[in-house]
Amino acid sequence: MSLPTLDQDIDLGADRAHDLLTFDREHLWHPYTSMTDPAPVRLVTGAEGVRLHLSDHDGERLEVVDAMSSWWSAVHGYRVPELDAALAEQAGRMAHVMFGGLTHAPAIALAERLVSMTPDPLQHVFLADSGSVSVEVAIKMALQSQRGRGRPERTRLLTVRGGYHGDTFGCMSTCDPVGGMHSMFTDMLAPQVFAERPPAPGGDVEAWAEGVRRLAAEHAHELAGIILEPRLQGAGGMWVYDDQCLVVLREIADEHGLVLIFDEIATGLGRTGDLFVSSLVTPDILCLGKALTGGYMTLAAVLTTTEVAHAISRSDSGVLMHGPTFMGNPLACAVALASLDLL
Repeated sequence: MSLPTLDQDIDLGADRAHDLLTFDREHLWHPYTSMTDPAPVRLVTGAEGVRLHLSDHDGERLEVVDAMSSWWSAVHGYRVPELDAALAEQAGRMAHVMFGGLTHAPAIALAERLVSMTPDPLQHVFLADSGSVSVEVAIKMALQSQRGRGRPERTRLLTVRGGYHGDTFGCMSTCDPVGGMHSMFTDMLAPQVFAERPPAPGGDVEAWAEGVRRLAAEHAHELAGIILEPRLQGAGGMWVYDDQCLVVLREIADEHGLVLIFDEIATGLGRTGDLFVSSLVTPDILCLGKALTGGYMTLAAVLTTTEVAHAISRSDSGVLMHGPTFMGNPLACAVALASLDLL
């Protein structure tokens, strides 16, 4: 399949490009921007490989390398023939159907693939519609599983400073309350328990571990689980830390009956070398996203153990209390399968 070149993009012309960018500035919010003093944006007219094709107010067209890979999601680049084909083929069959009371082959195949790729204890899959939603689901899983174990008083999470897990309210409560992006909401969020940031490789893991163990013991009676980004804190400044810290947290979780959650939305699927950091230390719940569909569709997955899944089923409701409209979207699942084939 031949890919478009810069000359093959739709030429909007200077007037149309100017009108689009003007409307955008006056009416559209972009991530973390002001409506009264919006940040400048460039108009994307096409993309291929690692490059974006842009147009500005004057209609000037240029080509740039997208070194952010659309916030770490377009891991195969743009206009990938295999992903284009998977999307088109699935669209010709069925674009979407609700997942309540219904199922379909792409979702089943994707769940089967994820279970086979991830550590053996992770046997059960929830297909969420975004990374933030997957973290919300993981938090619910931890809370509900504790209720199913007869410990409803366990409602808080232990995490580390410097972390970032998304922009929805449950997620925000686990982000760094001081240096994070959501500090202005701290008084409105569920109060979580924060340990010090894990040390860099070669740092004093023992001293850090002593502090975390002490903190966990102090709050064990009210803790449901532990959540963190394994090996690398992304939005927290690309902070790489010692893998031994994960071993320590696994031990703490086991000692106090806590659910260990790894948010591998950014680190998973080969972003830090290993296919999953969770292959080194297995969590009770694993969140995946971003690279899952190669940046084509919004999709995330939450995997958990049979122990956690059965505990959830013993909770008050008897069911996992979550179900997004676009859960298990067939288009997204089909593209995810093609993306995993490429990986």
